[in-house]
Amino acid sequence: MVRRYGDPVEVRRGRVEGTEGPEQFLWRGRLYVVRGVLAHWVETGAWWRSASVRPVYGLDTDQVEDAATGVRGRGEPATDPPASAVAVLDDHGREVWRVEARAGRRGGPTVVDLALDEADGHWLLLRVHD
Repeated sequence: MVRRYGDPVEVRRGRVEGTEGPEQFLWRGRLYVVRGVLAHWVETGAWWRSASVRPVYGLDTDQVEDAATGVRGRGEPATDPPASAVAVLDDHGREVWRVEARAGRRGGPTVVDLALDEADGHWLLLRVHD
């Protein structure tokens, strides 16, 4: 079972088993120590909706693309984004670490997904895996 949260957490980075990433985190008043990094990946946001991409598509700020139909405000079909729009990806992503952690010395292992939002530098606890 996976429980979703999106709670802000304080994270101390370091090396765990030779991998750079979250070493400890404080969640809901409890300190968790990371015992192992199980996975690490980057998620990209909805970069195609950002204001910085609108000029690439030739859209004014009043024109909106419907995400479900892919149709622009004037009824023009949307096309795949040009290669120049791909540079925007880096501005809207977040790094995610799936880690095994323990709360204190008596706590059992817990697998959680921690995310670092690259835009604002804040950490979130996204999911807890049971």
